[in-house]
Amino acid sequence: MSAPPNKPLVEIDDDDAMMTPPPAEENGDPDSRQDREDSLVALIEHRTREVEHNRRKLVYYQAKLEEAEKRLKESQTKLARLRSQNKSVSCKATPNSGIKGVKEERRSMSPVPLRSQPQSKTELLIPAVAPRAPPKVAGSCGKAHVSSSPQASASVSSQSNSASKEKGDKSHKSSSKQNVEVQDRGTKRKFEEKEHKELIPMVRGSSRPSIIQCHSSNHISSHHKRKLRCLYSCPVNDQLFATSALDGLVNLWEVQGRGHGASLLSTSDCQSTKRRWPEDIAWHPHGNSLFSVYTADGGESQVSVLNLNKTQGKPRVTFLEAKPHVKGIINSIVFPPWEDTCFVTGGSDHAVVLWKETDAENGWKPKQLHRSIHSSAVMGVAGMWQKQIILSVGADKRIVGFDANVERTEFKHQIDSKCMSVLPNPCDFNLFMVQAGTHEKQLRLYDIRLRQIEIHAFGWKQESSDSQSALINQAWSPDGLYISSGTADPMIHIFDIRYNAQKPSQSIKAHQKRVFKAVWLHTSPLLVSISSDLMVGLHKIS
Repeated sequence: MSAPPNKPLVEIDDDDAMMTPPPAEENGDPDSRQDREDSLVALIEHRTREVEHNRRKLVYYQAKLEEAEKRLKESQTKLARLRSQNKSVSCKATPNSGIKGVKEERRSMSPVPLRSQPQSKTELLIPAVAPRAPPKVAGSCGKAHVSSSPQASASVSSQSNSASKEKGDKSHKSSSKQNVEVQDRGTKRKFEEKEHKELIPMVRGSSRPSIIQCHSSNHISSHHKRKLRCLYSCPVNDQLFATSALDGLVNLWEVQGRGHGASLLSTSDCQSTKRRWPEDIAWHPHGNSLFSVYTADGGESQVSVLNLNKTQGKPRVTFLEAKPHVKGIINSIVFPPWEDTCFVTGGSDHAVVLWKETDAENGWKPKQLHRSIHSSAVMGVAGMWQKQIILSVGADKRIVGFDANVERTEFKHQIDSKCMSVLPNPCDFNLFMVQAGTHEKQLRLYDIRLRQIEIHAFGWKQESSDSQSALINQAWSPDGLYISSGTADPMIHIFDIRYNAQKPSQSIKAHQKRVFKAVWLHTSPLLVSISSDLMVGLHKIS
């Protein structure tokens, strides 16, 4: 018998195996051949659809790719155009930048971390200065506080476009009006001529106080190891504030998250050559340095300068060579609001000294204004707008007004208790406040035109101590209608000068221990406080 005919061999892949039936013998089954043909036709149709589908996908993604490349190129072009505009604006704006040598740096919004080493080793770059526009504090017009700062603007973005536009116009006018120009050392500085507001007729004019709402309080570590001493906000950017303590450190802070926190920007050891802590500190009007005063005993350095924009090869903290005070603690330092840059110090040697800026590097020339008018320690000094009058108050119960321009005493007044500080009103140039040692009459208001006449007195009753501490200080609100004061109790007392009572208009529970001071920010509805509990308090208000 002859061998059976060979079966035809068909190559198939996996997909073919799924769709093609097994081959049958050609001679034996003609239907199987038709089935195989039909299967191959179906497979070809399937593969054709698959090819067409992938071709359409290819065309689609090619179009998407071209569109994405076009958008990318447009974005790159916009970025290049914006950068070129920024460069041109930056070149034009350099002479009026607000702070000499200031660099802009992004800051973390995270809480302040605990640090094992208090001394900062990195170079401090002060954030760009935003001109401040004093807000209206609730109660002054019966409306809630609204800030014109960029941070606060976000909170009211849901308001109408017309209101936002009007607010933006006001903010622009305020910004253009309040630009601070920094010039070379030894030249006069330009600053806005502040608008005088008549507040004195409003003093004691209301039987009910206007209440400020405190919505929340947040506390962060001060990063000081000993009791805090001073708290001051930056004169050109009050999102920055500085604290000092008995550990000799000066900490620089920046408010973050619309007042929900604060970042520690730097820590500087400002102890004197004989390891003395700063008794008082003051910001330079340009905001780029902090001045500290110490003591005159034992040949001690009396004034130091902390340069916040550290330059290559120069120390951050330098000490002035002049030592005009002869003994005791230098209790107060302040920069008067005058065109010629200068500062004033008052000390336990009964002296008031005026320091004028010179052309020399870090040069300041002191001149004694008087040493014999006070019979005891000068506890506080301040500069008034008119006539270049220097106010000084002392433990001898005296209030002295001295004209630094003609170098003569304008007036002297003696009250019933020792004076510990003096603070001019930020809006009414004739109004100033003196802190005294009398219980429940710690704060006294005076009109400089009336000299010895007290126009209002108010205070608080202490629960924890009978002593009056010179470390407890006050601060004016931006609109000049309120005074905040620390107390020996863990409270912040608020006084409305329009309220005809002698008691606080309200009190805010702020800390666990005594409160030394609480300052108002101009660009945020915020009170910042320091306490002997070594915490910094941030209190949201409206």
